[in-house]
Amino acid sequence: MSALVFGRAISKSLVTLHLFTQNDILTTIVPTTLFALVTAPLCSPYRCPHVVWWIWLHLLHFNVANQVIDPAEDSRNKASRPIPAGYISLRDAVYLRWSLVPICLISSAFYSIQVFGASIAITLLTLWYNEFKAHSHWFSKNLMTGLGYACFQTGATLIAGRDMSRLEPDALVAVLLSIAMFATTLQAQDFKDQEGDRSIGRRTLPIAHPSPARVSMFVGLPMWSICLTRVWGMNAFCSVAFIFYSGLVGLRFMVYKTTQADRLSCKLYSLWFSVAHLLPGYWRYFHEARTYIS
Repeated sequence: MSALVFGRAISKSLVTLHLFTQNDILTTIVPTTLFALVTAPLCSPYRCPHVVWWIWLHLLHFNVANQVIDPAEDSRNKASRPIPAGYISLRDAVYLRWSLVPICLISSAFYSIQVFGASIAITLLTLWYNEFKAHSHWFSKNLMTGLGYACFQTGATLIAGRDMSRLEPDALVAVLLSIAMFATTLQAQDFKDQEGDRSIGRRTLPIAHPSPARVSMFVGLPMWSICLTRVWGMNAFCSVAFIFYSGLVGLRFMVYKTTQADRLSCKLYSLWFSVAHLLPGYWRYFHEARTYIS
């Protein structure tokens, strides 16, 4: 009987941890993992679980820290999250939030001092974003999220690569581009959450400037697509397909403005974002192929 109770407790704990991160699988875990594997490049298949584990662990830390800030808002607008759904109490979630700090740092230190540095940066940005309310205004929210995303990419790419102590020049360029790209298109994820954000006084870009925010998606996605296809040397067919898709996604944000439509638009944006993170691998494959042939 005690074994059954123990098994149920473990199962509930695993479900709770999954619920903290499930909404960010497509927006963070998948694109960051793809980015690390193609940008590093991956030195061994055995590194893949390490990359996914490191990303997920730090994402769990960030999300728990974010969700203990205002559980009342989540109970109104995101009732499936583990605190309002009753999977974990607020007190236990706070304990989990702070216990994850040393867990993330210690696990990162086993890889390299550089990965440890990326973990420290994520910890500080998480503190700034949540406890110091950087998420309350669209400018600081986009900036902090862009920087945090770059730290995720840096740590994951270091773990995937041959040398965990440095990023190759191509990887550094990819990370810098990603900071700018994510910071200027992050509002794609805010359109679907406007009702909840407005209820707690949060000033996201779609709330502060609704029309310019949608125009930014319509203009920004194709512009970034053009830029990325040039930087990573894509051929004409792939470039046209990528730019055309980004234009359709941007147009959708302009035309369809319901909450349900914004949820689907955000998923389509996540697909574009994931493909964008594969482009350094495209350049590496064809560049190295041309170098080898010559």
